[in-house]
Order: sequence, then C-alpha cells, then structure tokens
Amino acid sequence: MKNKIAVVGGRDSVMLFNAAGLEVRYASDGKAVEKAIHALARAGYPVIYITEEAAEKAPEAIKMYDREVFPAIIPVPGGNQPKGLGLRNIKKNVEKAVGADILFGEGREQA
Repeated sequence: MKNKIAVVGGRDSVMLFNAAGLEVRYASDGKAVEKAIHALARAGYPVIYITEEAAEKAPEAIKMYDREVFPAIIPVPGGNQPKGLGLRNIKKNVEKAVGADILFGEGREQA
C-alpha cells in the first residue's frame, strides 16, 4: 500500500495541508464529510486525518472503520478551540490494546 495521507475538514482548517503535499478534502457538513471519508477509504488511503469539527459531524462513518486496519482515521484539532477528541481516541485505543489506562491512570488508586 502506498504511503498516501489525506486530510478532511473545513477549508480554513486544512488548507495548509495541501501545501504540504497531502490529499485534502474540504468538507463542512455531515454528508460531505461522510462522502469524503468513504471515497478516501475506497481510494486506498491508509491514513486519514480529520478535524475534530468534521469528526463530530460523521461519527457513524468513522465508526465503520474502527475495526479495520486501514484506514486509520485520526482526529486532529482544526480550529481555535481544540475539543480533545484526538486525545480521547488515542486514550481509547491504548486502553483497547493493553487493557488498561496507562496514559492517564484514571480509575487507579493514587499512592
């Protein structure tokens, strides 16, 4: 599989990724975000970065690929107010992989 990377989100949030040579799909409403995710997955993109704002508009489309190896859909901050979605997803994936919250220690007794 080629090392192709794509970014999905609002024009202002992802425009600079285009200059970096990444495939950019501008999408601001839920249908456009879903369409972009599915098109990029079909085109064989192994990594799709998506702004947090766009990810919130298409949770079902993202969930469809949760159990697949590819594409990895990774939320990134895209505006002035990061929402922490990317960090929550990293935490969730680490917990799934190791069976415990080793990043933040939530739910463990403090010494």
